[in-house]
Amino acid sequence: MTTTYHFQTVKHIVHGAHSLDLLADKLALLDTPVKRIALITQPAMEALGVIDRVMAALAEKDIEVLIVRDVEPEPTIGNVESVFREQIAPFAPHAILSIGGGSVLDAAKLFAVRLTNEQPLREWLGIDLIKKPGVPLILVPTTAGTGSEVTPNAIVTLPDEALKVGIVSRHLLPQLVILDAALTLKLPKAITAATGMDAFVHSLESYISTKANPISDMFAMESMRLIGANIIEAYGNGESIKAREAMMLGSMYGGLALTAAGTAAVHALAYPLGGMFNITHGVANAMLLPHVMAFNMDACAGRLADVAHALSLCAHDDDEQTAARKLIERINEWTSAVDIPQDLRQFGVSEDDLDALSVAAAKVKRLLGNNPKPLSLEDMKAIYRRLLP
Repeated sequence: MTTTYHFQTVKHIVHGAHSLDLLADKLALLDTPVKRIALITQPAMEALGVIDRVMAALAEKDIEVLIVRDVEPEPTIGNVESVFREQIAPFAPHAILSIGGGSVLDAAKLFAVRLTNEQPLREWLGIDLIKKPGVPLILVPTTAGTGSEVTPNAIVTLPDEALKVGIVSRHLLPQLVILDAALTLKLPKAITAATGMDAFVHSLESYISTKANPISDMFAMESMRLIGANIIEAYGNGESIKAREAMMLGSMYGGLALTAAGTAAVHALAYPLGGMFNITHGVANAMLLPHVMAFNMDACAGRLADVAHALSLCAHDDDEQTAARKLIERINEWTSAVDIPQDLRQFGVSEDDLDALSVAAAKVKRLLGNNPKPLSLEDMKAIYRRLLP
């Protein structure tokens, strides 16, 4: 039997330090001319002078720009809808540009398709429920973590269910991505750590996913190689453009890997931690990663061993179990070295919350189905409990 794989990604990727300076000229790559752009960003980018530079370059092209600053750090579905209704829709932009972290990139994706589709966001929760392409979308990530710039996914929080949920559609892919690692040089250490580990989770989960395939394997392995070799330097020496470039590429490759294979139980268990306790996505993923992989060990030791060998973490003659354990040990070392919290209690989680967390995680069937080993409610509770030492 022949197995086929479908892979789709963005139209144009521009990569290199200071490549944001090319933005105005690269707009010529878009399918249609633009004269009005809504720029979705974060206050930190304005404080660093990044937005002033972009505004000046776009003004030279006679492009009118609306700056949108009100996307929340972990946007709720209501936040995205209200910003669209109150700011984006009245401006009627020809294109959406986003410069920022994963949250604003995800919101920008939804704004682009909301301009051409009448359905409210709640009708898009799930896979392939967006009917029409959006306006041209340009994404410029400022963290090396989510890989959102190259995925067909957008994550929103549903406060009434205390859960994060994905909207997945090919129409969420941008036409243009600019990867400028110079934008990450001033990232605080905590964000470097959380986003860097998040990118590694994307790649490792894609590699052990039940949907893993030769396309996802290629991107996942190169992503893990780059991140494994550079995350400590990027954390300890944030001005290292070499480390920042490697992390930016590693993050993008992780996004391409998860596009092709999907993430799994780490993400499923992380979503309720974000929805119920406002734990940032990267931190939740990083905390859970070694414990979920230890649980998965007997179902994917060979795949974990592959990664251990690729990252030179084990001896050539180590058996699969030994090599896999060494990978999990190294992940624990990384999370400790970059100061990822290890105790859910500091976020207000107690033993009494584990039932609710597990029930919420069990609802994320799209991702749990990708895990190489099924998880019962008791399995999930046991994993959460490992983070209540």
